[in-house]
Amino acid sequence: MDTIKSYRVWDGPTRWFHWINVVCVIGLMGVGLVILNGGALGVSTPGKVALKTLHVWLGYGFALNIVWRILWAFLGNPYARWRQMLPGGPGFLHSVRSYTAAFIAGHPDQYLGHNPLGRVGVSILFLLIMIQAVTGLVLAGTDIFYPPFGNWVAHSIAAPGVDPTTLQPYSPDMYNKAAYDSMRAVRKPFALTHLYAFYVLAVAAVLHIAAVVLTELREGGSIISAMFTGRKLLSKKPADE
Repeated sequence: MDTIKSYRVWDGPTRWFHWINVVCVIGLMGVGLVILNGGALGVSTPGKVALKTLHVWLGYGFALNIVWRILWAFLGNPYARWRQMLPGGPGFLHSVRSYTAAFIAGHPDQYLGHNPLGRVGVSILFLLIMIQAVTGLVLAGTDIFYPPFGNWVAHSIAAPGVDPTTLQPYSPDMYNKAAYDSMRAVRKPFALTHLYAFYVLAVAAVLHIAAVVLTELREGGSIISAMFTGRKLLSKKPADE
C-alpha cells in the first residue's frame, strides 16, 4: 500500500497571485464583454466611459499582480521560480514525451511543482496575460487618457486652445482631427491584439481548468487543494524532488 506524504510546495505569495489573478481575469472579461456589446445592450456614452474606467482600474490591479509575480519568480521558494515555471532545460523534451506516455497509460509520475506539460501550459497562460496587460495599458491611454500613456496622448491630440488636462473621451470637438486619426491608427494593432488575445485567453483558461481536473484524477497529488493550502499529498516519490 502506498504511503501518502505531505509536501510544502506553493508559498503564500504564489497562492495569492493565483487567486488575485483569477478574480481580475473574471472581472476584466465580464466588464470587457459588456463593453464589446455595449451597442446591443443600449449602453450610453457616459455608461461606456464608466465601464471603461472600471475596466482600467481592474487592469491596474491585474498588471501590478503580474509584476509582483515576475519579481517573486526570482525571490520565492524553489517551486515559485522561473526554472519550475518555464519549459526547457536539459532533457525537457524527453521528460515531456515520457510524462505524456505515462499519463496516457494511466500511471504518470507525480511532481511537487508543475509537471512537464503543466510548465508548457503555465507559460502560455503567463504570456497571454502579459500581452493583455501591456496592450490594455496602451488602450487605457488612447481610450480614456489614463496612465501611463494618457497624458502624452492627450497632449498630442488636443485641439489648439484646448487644455490637454481637460480632455474627455468621446469629445471630438476637443481633438485635433488629424492628430486623433493618426493616434487611432497607431492604436489599432494594440486593440486587435487585445481583442483576439482575450478570446484565446478565455479558451486557454477553460483548457487550464480541464487539464488541472484531469491531472488531479490521473496523477493525484491534491493539485487543486494545494493552491489553497500550499501542500501537496503525494503517494509516490516526486520526480522533481
